[in-house]
Amino acid sequence: MATRATILNVLLLTSLQLLLTCHVTLAAGGKWDLLLSNVGISAMHMQLLPNGRVVMFDRTNFGPSNISLPNGKCRDNPQDAVSRIDCTAHSIEYNVASNKVRPLTVQSNTWCSSGSLRPDGVLVQTGGDRDGELKARTFTPCDNDECDWVEINNGLARRRWYASNHILPNGQQIVIGGQAQFNYEFFPKTTSPNVIALPFLAETSDRGEENNLYPYVFLNTDGNLFIFANNRAILFNYVNNTVVKTYPTIPGGDPRSYPSTGSAVLLPLKNLEADKIDAEVLVCGGAPKGSFIAAFRRKTFVKALDTCARIKINDETPQWTVEKMPHARVMGDMTLLPNGEVLLINGGSAGSAAWELGREPVFVPDLYHPENPVNSRFESLNPSTIPRMYHSTAILLPDGRVLVGGSNPHAFYEFTNVLFPTELSLEAFSPAYLEPESAKLRPKIVSPKSQSTIAYGTNLKVKFTVAGNVKGPIKVTMVFPSFTTHSFSMNQRLLVLDNVRVKRIGSGLRGLFGKSKDYEVQVRTPRSAIIAPPGYYMMFVVNENIPSEGIWVRLQ
Repeated sequence: MATRATILNVLLLTSLQLLLTCHVTLAAGGKWDLLLSNVGISAMHMQLLPNGRVVMFDRTNFGPSNISLPNGKCRDNPQDAVSRIDCTAHSIEYNVASNKVRPLTVQSNTWCSSGSLRPDGVLVQTGGDRDGELKARTFTPCDNDECDWVEINNGLARRRWYASNHILPNGQQIVIGGQAQFNYEFFPKTTSPNVIALPFLAETSDRGEENNLYPYVFLNTDGNLFIFANNRAILFNYVNNTVVKTYPTIPGGDPRSYPSTGSAVLLPLKNLEADKIDAEVLVCGGAPKGSFIAAFRRKTFVKALDTCARIKINDETPQWTVEKMPHARVMGDMTLLPNGEVLLINGGSAGSAAWELGREPVFVPDLYHPENPVNSRFESLNPSTIPRMYHSTAILLPDGRVLVGGSNPHAFYEFTNVLFPTELSLEAFSPAYLEPESAKLRPKIVSPKSQSTIAYGTNLKVKFTVAGNVKGPIKVTMVFPSFTTHSFSMNQRLLVLDNVRVKRIGSGLRGLFGKSKDYEVQVRTPRSAIIAPPGYYMMFVVNENIPSEGIWVRLQ
C-alpha cells in the first residue's frame, strides 16, 4: 500500500508535469499548399530575390537531377567521380507569381555553402565542396529569364565548407568559419590580411563531432557580431579582431549548431531611436552531446532537444532563459514572420544532421510568440504530410506565406528503397493571419510604391487601406531576406519601425466589405547601417497582428 509521503510525491510530480506542459496551445492554425511536386532539384539552399523570385540549389556531385540544363549545356568535371558528364541542372529559379521554375547553370560544387544579398540586390554566394571550395558566385536578378550564375575563381582566400555569412554595414560580407577553418575573411577580399584567426571557433570544436559549423551570426545594434557555436557565444569586434564579451554557456551544455543542428534567430528589433536598443537571440532545438557519434557509429538515434534558450545580448550581465518547446526538434528552421512571431518548422525529433542520421520527422509547425510571458509562448499548428529532414529549407515570401522545400537525407537522388526519399516538392505554409476571416483587418500598402528607395534616419509616410476599422496599434516592419541552408537563415533581420502617428485620411474604393478606409502612418526609418545594413527589405504594415502583403524598399 502506498504511503502518504509516496502519494504526495506523485501528486507533486504530476503538478510539475502539468506546469511544464501548460505552455503548449494545441490550436489548429495555418494551411499547407503543395505548389509543385517536382522542381527538379532538392532545395538545399534558398534565397529570395528583390524581384520576388527565389534561387535554389543543391550540389553538383551526387548524380543527375530531374531537370535538364538550359540550351543543351553539360558539365564536364574530372573531379566528379559520380557523373563527370552531367547535362542536368543543380540550381533553379522559382517564379513565385507564375509558380514555374527554370534551370540555372552552376558549374562548381555548391554543397554546404553560404551567401547573402548585396545592397544592390545581387546574390553573392560563397564556397562549397571540392571544385567549389574557393569559389564565389553572383546572381543578378532579372525579369527576362536570361540571368544566370557568374563564377569567380579564387574569390575566397580559404576553403569555405559549412561557413556562415553576414552582410556588414559597409555592404561587404564577412565569411566566418567552415570545416577546419578557425578564421574569417571578407568578400570582396580586403587587402591585408586576407584571413584573420578566430580562436573561438577552435575552442568550440568537439573532436569527432565539431558542433561549431554554420555558426549563428547576427549583427548587434552596437556594430559588433554575436557569434554562437556549439553551446557558447561571444560578442566580437571584427574591425579590431577582439572579443568584446563572453556569454555564459547555454544551460545544460548541449550543443546547438551543426551537426547537432538547432536553429537561431535575432528577435525583432524595436525602439530603434533609443540610445541602447534591446537585442535578444533565441536558440531552439538541437541534439544532446554525443548524438552525432551515436547515430553515425552505433545507429542509435538519441531524442533531440526540446528546449529554447533566449538571451538579451546587450545586458550588463546577460543570462539565458530556458523554456520547453512542444516538440523536440533537430534540423528545424526558424522563420521570422512579418508580425514579429517566429515559425519553427521542418526537422526530426531524434538523431542528428548528416546523411541518414535523422529520425522521427516533425510534421507539426510551432509558432513562438515573443511578447508572451515565459512558458506561454508556443502554439502548435496544422501539420504537413511531407517529411522535411536533412537539407530542408524555409523562407518568408512577400505575401506572408512561408516557402518550404528540400530534404535530401542521403548522398544521392534516391527515391525508392530508402527511409526518407529525396524530396523535390515545394510547399507553401500560410499562417493563420492569411485565413479569410482576417481579410477585413488586412492592410494594403498604397505608398510608397514597391522598389522605392528610402534613406536612413528620415520620417516616412506609409499610406494604406483596410476594409475594417483600425482599433489597435499599427506596426510597420522591415524584413531582410535571408539566405537559408542547414537550418540557419543567414542575415535574417526584422525591424519594428518607431511609430510617430497614425491618422485616417479618407475612404477608398468599395470592396467585399464595403468601402475601404484610407490611413497614413508616419514612421522613422532606421538611423544607421549598423541597425539595418543597406539593401533591399520587405516592408509590411501590421494591423491587429495581421500583416499586409510586403512591398520592396531599398534602404541606402
